[in-house]
Amino acid sequence: MKLIALMMAVAMATVGCAHAQRPESRIHVVSENAEGVGTALATGGAGGHDCQKEHEDCVKRCWNKKNWPYPHNREQSGWYLERCEHDCRVEFNKCEEVQEEAAREKGRKLEFSRMNEAIEWIRTHKTEVALGTIIIVTGVAFVVTTGGSGALILAPLAL
Repeated sequence: MKLIALMMAVAMATVGCAHAQRPESRIHVVSENAEGVGTALATGGAGGHDCQKEHEDCVKRCWNKKNWPYPHNREQSGWYLERCEHDCRVEFNKCEEVQEEAAREKGRKLEFSRMNEAIEWIRTHKTEVALGTIIIVTGVAFVVTTGGSGALILAPLAL
């Protein structure tokens, strides 16, 4: 009897739970082409904004203006450099906020109860989704990627 119980325990351990839900292994085509994916997140080719470089360029442009305000020369205009730095810092802070918001949106978990909902959402929000975004559909993880022909697809994520 002990031998039968031991054999059944070993068999159950190797086979696993018979009623466990298996992940869907199908690949779903979202769109025939991946054009425009991630452009709203600045991931579509431009690589995003470099806020620090934009700030430095802004200060240089402001400082090198032809029409200097009174007293009309660089030696007496330390206050003007401070003004340029202040005005450009405001733009820098706005740029940083936009970058942080884009990073939060990118990191947001996308969950759907049906595959049709997920596919339709991706089609309508194509510019907001970056390649590599993980989509959860009824507990199964999929990744947004491109196929060999350039089609935008949802592929099951194998861990």
